[in-house]
Amino acid sequence: MSRLPTPATVADAPEASRPLLEAVGQQLGSVPNMFRSIALSPKALEGYLGLSGALGKGSLPAATRERIALAVAEVNGCSYCLSAHTFIGRNLLKLDDAEIAANRNGASNDPKADAAVRFAVRVATDRGHVTDADFAAVKLAGYSDAQLIEIVQHVALNSWTNFFNEVFKTEIDFPLVEASKAA
Repeated sequence: MSRLPTPATVADAPEASRPLLEAVGQQLGSVPNMFRSIALSPKALEGYLGLSGALGKGSLPAATRERIALAVAEVNGCSYCLSAHTFIGRNLLKLDDAEIAANRNGASNDPKADAAVRFAVRVATDRGHVTDADFAAVKLAGYSDAQLIEIVQHVALNSWTNFFNEVFKTEIDFPLVEASKAA
């Protein structure tokens, strides 16, 4: 059971959050529980959507962003985010089960994406204290400085949603995928 009183509808959310939630609904076709829960703090919702929207316009491919989200959710043991990103990866980005499994294990079957996912996992597990070898490996795979910055920001943003959902026990409203390990 959620530790927050998740607004049942957009109309039940704080007034300042309603336009933001309506935009989420238009983009996604529904407003998942996580967004309605974050909406209890209109500024937190604004900040999350702002950073998420900016990163969505970044230079990392959408599939790589999802792969990172899956890997970080597994590192942090967040079943809500694993459920959501498995659904998105499978249904919107057409990642197959083998790729999703690889991502959850901190890797990718795509050689270039593999470097990004492995680097993201090191950033998450080592709290940013990556080695020179970790940094060199992701650079060698062809990632630009801007993309490295975006990878780190994706780790931070996904860690925030992982922490949010775990702290507040957000009710999972996607097909359930349980984390197999926690940090």
